[in-house]
Amino acid sequence: MKAPRCWSAGSARSTATSASSVWGASCTVVTPIASRLRSIAFDPSSERNIMNRRATPRPEYDTPTLVTQGNVTRHLWGDEESGRVGDEVLISSHELHALIFTLAPGGRFGHSPDNRTVFAADEVYAVLEGTIAVINPATGQTVRAETGDFVFFRRDTWHHGINWGEGPVRVLEFFSPPPAAGAASAYAKEQPYLARTLHGEPEAIGHWPMDRAELAGAATMTHLRLGDVRWRAEGDLQVGLVCSTEYLTVTWSKLLAGQRSLERSHEGDALVHLTRGELHVHTPDGNGPNWWRLLPGESLAIPRGFAYQMVNQSGAPIEAVIASAPGYLSGGAGG
Repeated sequence: MKAPRCWSAGSARSTATSASSVWGASCTVVTPIASRLRSIAFDPSSERNIMNRRATPRPEYDTPTLVTQGNVTRHLWGDEESGRVGDEVLISSHELHALIFTLAPGGRFGHSPDNRTVFAADEVYAVLEGTIAVINPATGQTVRAETGDFVFFRRDTWHHGINWGEGPVRVLEFFSPPPAAGAASAYAKEQPYLARTLHGEPEAIGHWPMDRAELAGAATMTHLRLGDVRWRAEGDLQVGLVCSTEYLTVTWSKLLAGQRSLERSHEGDALVHLTRGELHVHTPDGNGPNWWRLLPGESLAIPRGFAYQMVNQSGAPIEAVIASAPGYLSGGAGG
């Protein structure tokens, strides 16, 4: 297995450790030494372990770290009642939680007493591939999102997902406040259980499209395409604001061939996920690697306060989804 791709005065090395999967098989997790990945201790007596479930792993980083298919942390969420979903956990710090989940054709997830999908967090789904129906089973609101679309919802929104496409669906999920703040299962288990679910809005029958405004006003989820975002010109960087709350900011960003962003840093932890092209990132701070190469599907985790500059050295555009939590740019650069 190859070490993460980065170039600096000293090359990064990696170590491998063996862990058991939920099926009892052995898997290998590769941890770059240079990134100093911290594993948050898991306390068996904590309230997060009271339910019959396995807690999602929490990879957290001290320095900028490249996350690839070779070193990503994998986890199987759910049970027979809720459905099981394969997660690739990109970061789960005390400020930001991000993962990619995959649903096979015909796949779906719901909830169960042990795996409840209602959290004290703002969330964004960025559809990387395929078509997904995102459903609030408490109200019946259903959003059909395709590749390149986003779905945003705030705390206390129950949510289910169904693969409505002919192939797999892959979704990049951002979540803040994160599980480390008690906003996930620790919070969900304290909420009244949703026993009756709706997968369509009863109020729409006999009233659509005449009562469009009333139904829109009652919506708990927002479906956004690129035509719906708020645009910003940050030097060469084209920035589409998907959401910006007191807890979470998510943007879609683009650099044309030969362009570079301004040097920037965030008020909290951040993640850059490349969806198109070949991107280089310069991270001038710290003693570790400072020149990174990302290919589509790879991410760079950037801890709070670290500066970085995105550089497109290729002859084609790059596109990326970037999240930071909390806040956006440091030093009052968010205006």
